[in-house]
Amino acid sequence: MTEFTPDQIEDFKEAFGLFDRIGDSQVAYNQVADIMRALGQNPTNKDVTKILGNPSADDMANKRLNFDAFLPMLKQVDALPKGTYDDYVEGLRVFDKEGNGTVMGAELRIVLSTLGEKMNETEIDSLMQGQEDENGSVHYEAFVKHIMSV
Repeated sequence: MTEFTPDQIEDFKEAFGLFDRIGDSQVAYNQVADIMRALGQNPTNKDVTKILGNPSADDMANKRLNFDAFLPMLKQVDALPKGTYDDYVEGLRVFDKEGNGTVMGAELRIVLSTLGEKMNETEIDSLMQGQEDENGSVHYEAFVKHIMSV
């Protein structure tokens, strides 16, 4: 498992504190995924739920945890395997029927809303903004670069 430097831990603690809306040095379970993403991780909601011990929806909204409980969870997420640029490009290449480096935007929208961790229409619109050309095609290598930079 990853060991963080004291400087990193201090940065993480500071970021964690920004999510503390009550001032009790704790955050709600439903903020944990957002904090992890703010710290450069990219866990799925399923991963976070599992790490939190599969809490109920009520627990997600009402239970809180402090930084000392959060840090081991962040270490777990940091240790999860991560997809690379090449992995994502290869995955999208499957939908490139003409072999020209593009996929149809409509098809990509369907994939994003139905496969894996399903995205809603608002999330998809936000992700796809400015990615489709005049023909409704998406250059998937540029799209992956865009996603990985967000």
